[in-house]
Amino acid sequence: MSKKGGPAVASILKLIVPAGKATPSPPVGPALGQRGVKSMDFCKQFNDRTKDFILETPTPVAISIKPDRTFTFAVKSPPTSWLLKRAAGVEKGAAQPGKDVVGTISLKHIYAIGQIKATDPVMSHMELKNICKSVIATAKSVGIKVVH
Repeated sequence: MSKKGGPAVASILKLIVPAGKATPSPPVGPALGQRGVKSMDFCKQFNDRTKDFILETPTPVAISIKPDRTFTFAVKSPPTSWLLKRAAGVEKGAAQPGKDVVGTISLKHIYAIGQIKATDPVMSHMELKNICKSVIATAKSVGIKVVH
């Protein structure tokens, strides 16, 4: 038996889109198109909202699509590993993170990245000290050494 008359549920789509460079081409276009949302509308709104970001910054976005094909979206801060690699001035992480070191950063960088990550709703309940510990752990897993 099928359920009738139940409340329609919004679906959530998570993507990583370059800031200021959203286009209807893959991955944005097909992902929104199969859910019946006009990708051009999203691209215009996303690019407008991220116009103050540094271009090409990988920006996670959570798009909530309602049954009537309208949408809302939340822009989050860039991935921690991307911020760390940018601060260290490296393109790629270490092939063997426990053994190789591809770059070094200071605690000042960790604190700055922690402040950026603290703006995310997911991190709102955490103290800055704990967020910084998480950033240090991510740095270790990427192969970046933290200098005191």
